[in-house]
Amino acid sequence: MNNPPLSPEGIRQAFLEYLSVEKGLSPNTVAAYDRDLRKLFFFFDKEKIAWKRAEEDHLAKFIQHQSRAGLSARSIARLVSTLREFYRFLVLDGAVKSSPAVNLTTPKLWFNLPHFLHVEEVERLLSEPSGDDHRSVRDRAMLEVLYASGLRVSELISLKRPDLNLEEGFLICQGKGGKERVVPLGKSAIEAVELYLRQARDRFLKSKPETDYLFLTGRGRPFTRQGFWKRLKGYALQAGLGRKISPHMLRHSFATHMLERGADLRSVQLMLGHSQITTTQIYTHVSRSRLRKVYDQFHPRA
Repeated sequence: MNNPPLSPEGIRQAFLEYLSVEKGLSPNTVAAYDRDLRKLFFFFDKEKIAWKRAEEDHLAKFIQHQSRAGLSARSIARLVSTLREFYRFLVLDGAVKSSPAVNLTTPKLWFNLPHFLHVEEVERLLSEPSGDDHRSVRDRAMLEVLYASGLRVSELISLKRPDLNLEEGFLICQGKGGKERVVPLGKSAIEAVELYLRQARDRFLKSKPETDYLFLTGRGRPFTRQGFWKRLKGYALQAGLGRKISPHMLRHSFATHMLERGADLRSVQLMLGHSQITTTQIYTHVSRSRLRKVYDQFHPRA
């Protein structure tokens, strides 16, 4: 690597390029590193600290500042990971002699239990796009696939027609870090997608150029995450789900419902695309939490 520019903006851009080009991280992951790094440089500027002269105490103070600002334990852990990676990059590049982040410790992750929908709530949500118009048919197919597969919203909107094998009942998904995985699809999702392909998809193309993307907007283009989220929130309101809802909540619901019905942890890990099974284990905590509530409610000596 060439020595990066010495300005904060220059070193930030060099680091992001390193993450993208040399480490091959996804755009979403690089964006998360970028957000953390912007916070760091804002803190350095406020405290009059030069990034080349930062010491472990400075980084610890920065982490404490973020914690007091309300950052969750999970976000703090990611922040520590960003600091370690950033200063490892600087050492490799010769910009600093040693990393002040090498001894930083992550907080013990007492994960907040993920919010999920009950089966009856999912049914209400999926039934909301009930019309026969092409937008309702498309939206129903998107919701069915999201819940049937546990995909991340970025994976859903990136699906292309060749990624689906509806006869065999599965799809191929490009996950984080470009990792490919195979995810089964249920009967309801398959029927919804078949109806969309048969009756609705061409309506979004009209005279626009053909594309392999599966789900299209009115402009004949793939959805953005924000665009899909907006439609999801609209259907959630119509379904009377008076809580904040996100596409990830359907992913949480998928995993929780699978494990509650006896699916093994390893299979759910593979379907979700988690690199570590400890990430998937959080959903067993959800099930245990529900069991505890049932026990406390109904056992006479609880």
